[in-house]
Amino acid sequence: MKEQEIVKLLLQKEEEGMKALLKHYGPLMRYIIAPVLSNEQDREDCLFEVAMKVWEKAGKYDPKRGSFHAWLTAVTRNGALNYKRSIFLHSNTVEIPEDMPSTELNPEDEAICRERQAAVYDALQHLSSKERTLFYRKYYYMQSTEQIASEMNMTKRDVEGKLYRLKKKLRRMLGG
Repeated sequence: MKEQEIVKLLLQKEEEGMKALLKHYGPLMRYIIAPVLSNEQDREDCLFEVAMKVWEKAGKYDPKRGSFHAWLTAVTRNGALNYKRSIFLHSNTVEIPEDMPSTELNPEDEAICRERQAAVYDALQHLSSKERTLFYRKYYYMQSTEQIASEMNMTKRDVEGKLYRLKKKLRRMLGG
């Protein structure tokens, strides 16, 4: 089944769409979730939650902004991080004082944050394809150095060295 057919079924809220999503993209979703969550049961629960989120939010997918594959990996990664955050928050509940200041960003801080994100994105576009892949695997998908080395046919030491040089290069590009 093709990507467009799966998206169409998801948009129509057809049960076949969910089955096709899990059949065709389940392994990819598990691959993305695995480095974030160490507990197998948490991984499966997270996969279910992410699949439901894709089902509910399929209408927000915009083909003009990128492929379904890219959108799905972002939703899966963010879902796994949110799931992990949720586990942490629920396991470490403490009472928050009423006079504690808000952690929400004010409009000025939000604008600064967006500018920084745009600068990082621009800097990443100036990297080679291999450097960008290395960056995303380590810092976006949070893969271990060993996993990256194995899947990219490199030694662990090579990966560490390239990441070190890559961070220095990005700092220079971002003026830090």
